[in-house]
Amino acid sequence: QVQLVESGGGLVQAGGSLRLSCAASGRLSSNYDMGWYRQTPGKEREFVAGVSWSGGSTYADSVKGRFTISRDDAKNTVYLQMNSLKTEDTAAYYCNYKYPMRSWPGAYWGQGTQVTVSS
Repeated sequence: QVQLVESGGGLVQAGGSLRLSCAASGRLSSNYDMGWYRQTPGKEREFVAGVSWSGGSTYADSVKGRFTISRDDAKNTVYLQMNSLKTEDTAAYYCNYKYPMRSWPGAYWGQGTQVTVSS
């Protein structure tokens, strides 16, 4: 089993920044990919960003140029730096873990952290 714990959500004004963290623990693979999804009430969970075990990253078009995903393998932690936040970024953000060469999303999810961007 893999456990994921997110932190760093909160309330921020439009134009501001937040950094989310997700710490992974448990039976981790020697190589694994991690990503972030978000969800608002009544909508499907959507992909935000992902980082592969080798460091390659992908982003949703809606966050390109504003969000940056990174990882610290020594800490088994992935980060999402969110800049120039918009009110439409308001959502619950979820960390996701998957094995390499598998499609997103992976089988493991965190409990979510709320991000609220006020105008």
